Amino acid sequence: MRSHGLLALATTVLLIGSSATPALADPDWSIVPDGQTTTQPPAVRPTTDSRPANYLPGQKALPGNARVVRERWLGPRMLDVLISSPSIGQLTPVRLLLPKGWSKNASRTWPVLYLLHGGADNYTSWTRMTDIAGFTENLDAIVVMPEAGRAGNYSDWYNNGKGGPPAWATFHTYEVRRLLEIGYRAGTRRAVAGLSMGAYGAMKYAARYPGMFRFVGAYSGVMATQLPGIPEIIMNAQASEKQDPKALWGDPLRDRRVWAANDPVALAPGLKGVSIYISSGTNSFLGPLDPPGSPWHPAHLGEPISAYTAKALSKRLNSLGIQHTLNLYGNGTHTWPYWIREFKNSYPMILAALGLPGAVQP
Repeated sequence: MRSHGLLALATTVLLIGSSATPALADPDWSIVPDGQTTTQPPAVRPTTDSRPANYLPGQKALPGNARVVRERWLGPRMLDVLISSPSIGQLTPVRLLLPKGWSKNASRTWPVLYLLHGGADNYTSWTRMTDIAGFTENLDAIVVMPEAGRAGNYSDWYNNGKGGPPAWATFHTYEVRRLLEIGYRAGTRRAVAGLSMGAYGAMKYAARYPGMFRFVGAYSGVMATQLPGIPEIIMNAQASEKQDPKALWGDPLRDRRVWAANDPVALAPGLKGVSIYISSGTNSFLGPLDPPGSPWHPAHLGEPISAYTAKALSKRLNSLGIQHTLNLYGNGTHTWPYWIREFKNSYPMILAALGLPGAVQP
């Protein structure tokens, strides 16, 4: 893990969510016109608003506090909300999968499962690349898939000590969380899981905000940010997305405290009482879920990097007496088939954490 050759090859690995499928734009915001309220899904997908689309993802945030400015239904359960976020400085989307019987006017709340996307991707990835909608059809919980930026790293950026925007951690753990609790019947029993960059985000959030999440699932992500070689990989990955490498957490040496504040290993005591599932391949070789003859891709180096850091976090958790599941499965690429398998392997733990032991998997 310390060789210069590997660091060079891994320049763009850390933030890659999928080696085969590029991130797709999502321009077709079929949105509810201003002034309308939406309490139930329509019978059919709405047509595009005929008036000028004043509010679209990426536009500058409106003055004032975080708030939902648009909604669009993509099906009976799938609802996109567009949030004006002062933390990000933009109108930023979040995708929801809603449980049967859900209504904004319901007298009850529902537990919440957050699913975090990988780097160089967006909030549509889980529904675009997996069968998550069908798999959770009978889940009595709200599934939340927030935008996190192509290289946001689930962090409030340091920006030479000036702070955000972007402040992705604040957006996810405060703005999105509170808006869903206030307006969308989200409860306080939560689980979080993610892949690649999102795996890092899930573990960091669960550790940095003790008590917020009862389960964390991390599939093929960096679990320790200060191990030899890892800061260089992180900064190279940021540069590959045309970002200032030190804008995220500053200089690894001069700003050690900032890096430590974003390091799951340093934050590990906050994971006490959390149900934990960590998984990764241990090399970049094709595995059982790769079609024969699949081409090799540098993104697959994300697996040995992930395993290297997962072992460090596991060692730290063991020293703290914190139980966890570590599945290092050997051969396997940095691709969706493995992340889907690992999510489904950890699904019983998610159900238990959400208080849904009797839920039936489709």
